[in-house]
Amino acid sequence: MLVGRHLSRVYGEPLSQKKLSRKTQQAFEMYARYWIDSARMYSLSDFEIDSGFTIEGFEHVENGRALGVGTILALPHLGGWEWAGRWLSCCPKYEVSVVVEEQSPPELFQFMREYRQRFGMNVIPLGPNAGKEVINALKANHVVCLLCDRDIEGNGIEVEFFGEKTTVPAGPATLALRTGAHIVPAAVYQREKIIHAVVRPPIKPHRTEDRLRDDISRMTQELVYIHEELIRAAPEQWHLMQPNWESDYAALNSFREQGK
Repeated sequence: MLVGRHLSRVYGEPLSQKKLSRKTQQAFEMYARYWIDSARMYSLSDFEIDSGFTIEGFEHVENGRALGVGTILALPHLGGWEWAGRWLSCCPKYEVSVVVEEQSPPELFQFMREYRQRFGMNVIPLGPNAGKEVINALKANHVVCLLCDRDIEGNGIEVEFFGEKTTVPAGPATLALRTGAHIVPAAVYQREKIIHAVVRPPIKPHRTEDRLRDDISRMTQELVYIHEELIRAAPEQWHLMQPNWESDYAALNSFREQGK
């Protein structure tokens, strides 16, 4: 039900039941492909990773690194971002740090952490120490990959996202304003035979408001509008399986009541 709601939201109109069922099925197929691709990357050579990947707008990442203060690669949970992280590590050979949420059971999280570390990524668990570790990574001129379209910790910034208020992480804007690093919005799409990344021009940190929080809100909303455009390019590849807006919780409660 939630996936169907999210798809209708992205498309901006109610979908027919037949169309919605087809697109919901596609969404789960794309999510399954994400896990399959992530699992098989370990057995692929650097050449095979490079051969299976294309990217447009990479100059924005290069320009960010040239500043020497790190680059914040801000992505939605879309397509096959793991492949992009592996490519950054093995082809341009950048130092890459990724912030990831801890998973249950703990053994799964530890497996995924070690899996990413084998590719040369620096894995930072989401939690109270993540901010300090990310700042250290930026100081070392890492590309820091932040998946930032869901407020996992519940302490984010309120924004308008696909027509309704919700919250998203304040991390990208906060880190940019503190360190001078550019926020580089990006999305990674699953295509028939390859993975394709699109990198947008950076959001450069600058103060325009009296309060820091107002600048964080302004930059975060700007990022969300760019993410909307990137998600609209492939709605079925948005791996959003959880409630993300207040109306989602109301719909879930109504669904449960009807099922009693």
